[in-house]
Amino acid sequence: MRSGSNVCGIVAYVGPQDATPILFEGLQRLEYRGYDSAGVAVVGKSGQLRVRKAKGRVRDAAEGLPARFKGAPGIGHTRWATHGEPSDANAHPHVSGTVAIVHNGVIENADELRAKLTADGVEFASETDSEVLAHLIAAAAADPDVDLAEAVRLALTRIVGTYGIAVVDASRPGVCVVARNGSPVVLGLGDKEMYAASDVSALAGHTRQVVHLDDGEIAALTAGGYRTFTLEARATTKEPSELDADAASYDTGGHATFMAKEIHEQPEVVERALRGRLDPRFHTAHLGGLNLDPRDARAIRRVKIIGCGTAYYSGQLGAQLIEELARIPADAEPASEFRYRNPVVDPDTLYVAVSQSGETYDTLAAVQELRRKGGRVLGLVNVVGSAIARECDGGIYLHAGPEISVASTKTFTATGVAFALLALYLGRIRDLSPADGARIAAGLRALPGQIQEILDREAEIATLAAELAAHRAAFFIGRVRGFPVAREGAQKLKEISYLHAEAYPASELKHGPLALISPDLPTVAVVPDDELRDKNLTTLGEIRARKGRVIAVGHSAVADDTIVVPKNEPELDPILLTVPLQILAYHAALSLGHDIDRPRNLAKSVTVE
Repeated sequence: MRSGSNVCGIVAYVGPQDATPILFEGLQRLEYRGYDSAGVAVVGKSGQLRVRKAKGRVRDAAEGLPARFKGAPGIGHTRWATHGEPSDANAHPHVSGTVAIVHNGVIENADELRAKLTADGVEFASETDSEVLAHLIAAAAADPDVDLAEAVRLALTRIVGTYGIAVVDASRPGVCVVARNGSPVVLGLGDKEMYAASDVSALAGHTRQVVHLDDGEIAALTAGGYRTFTLEARATTKEPSELDADAASYDTGGHATFMAKEIHEQPEVVERALRGRLDPRFHTAHLGGLNLDPRDARAIRRVKIIGCGTAYYSGQLGAQLIEELARIPADAEPASEFRYRNPVVDPDTLYVAVSQSGETYDTLAAVQELRRKGGRVLGLVNVVGSAIARECDGGIYLHAGPEISVASTKTFTATGVAFALLALYLGRIRDLSPADGARIAAGLRALPGQIQEILDREAEIATLAAELAAHRAAFFIGRVRGFPVAREGAQKLKEISYLHAEAYPASELKHGPLALISPDLPTVAVVPDDELRDKNLTTLGEIRARKGRVIAVGHSAVADDTIVVPKNEPELDPILLTVPLQILAYHAALSLGHDIDRPRNLAKSVTVE
């Protein structure tokens, strides 16, 4: 079976230093993007290509590295496979002659190209589609009049698919070539040295100036600088931007895991997300990045939110906020479904794309389809300069800071706050009164302190989590505002504890799922003190009547085990109700001994289909 590189981390260096430690440091930071195999290739001082790669973690590839393994330029890769089993042979870099490449993406016409290369006498050492690209570049580079950048460009014109690549050639020292199409590549500018990576986390501590490549763009890097050009060989001009995070942002900060750190960062994250965005004079939100004036905002007749996984569930929460506060019909849909069903794109609809990384391939492709059909698209993203951020007409940056753990926590909360700000802005332009605007603004300001109150109860939640982990499965239920909370809670539990978890609207329980209720299947119920409290209590009674165990999350004790959460405004309560479910999932996984930051089969940023 052909094996794709797919979701992974790439790092490259060219300059006077030994590339090896720089590459392995970068790969350690990128390991959250892929951790099935890893490898590096460097060009030695005498012009030989040195390659080290292995199945497993980055530390496995680095272990026992000989002292002579030095050189520059160099490239590195950490891989998360979506096709075929990880192996030493399938690990990157891939080599053809003096050329080594690392690749993130999928080459769709790899089988056809492989057949042609095999017929020409090329022997393949792996099952990967990526190796095809290595042989194509090497063939183009066989012409001594063709430099490495041109060889890469010529090879890429034969490729159909997605890629983020970095290439070195031992016969052409002093240069590294990178390229992007559907998979991120960022350049880092140093002092007489250059870096590149698939994520800025690998560049922090080395540079403060970065350049984001666009799709279809290639960059040739030397110690003295870089040049960029298109697949058609047309030169492009790129302006560097400031990297907004330092190396300390990418360590655990004294916590046992990144997920624990990111859960505990949420009070600060919410404060940062709100900073400068609340207008006390008119009791509205100040969102200059929307590029949406009041006249255009009043013309909106519907809001459609798209995202994947946690971003989709936050979109459901956002749709509820927009309908309640702005009285505009709103709904959310998985971006992966939206882009394939040939949707009707309405000029009166505002589309909102949600993505932590800003590189999620399904969401990016949906945005591009919307733009092609004339839709107005806003982005809610966390990574400044990311592809979705650049594609959208405007948007809201989350300012949550780097999120390393695969299971998203603080960006879900930051996205909920961003949707509340958007709903407040749209509502105040329409029919939301100044008094209600002031009420929502006050509620938003109260969130950081209330989240801290929940974090202070972590030990109590951990006890319940250990009991939950003793079961093989769980139900999560919520009604209306509580349903997106239940879905996100189930997502977190299944992602990191590997317990089966299903979320249902509480009102749907009696329409089938109630058949599964037993003492062995606990239910986590989201029960805020709102207008639906009595109906939720009726549902809990149905569960208890069948001897089902209930763990409730709400504002008052409604079950034998209730995680009590501070009460905010009803519209904002879902943001708070999600936090204890994050802690519940974390401690369930911890009690089971799982690798919480790197759950099996998952990667942080899904940049392929």
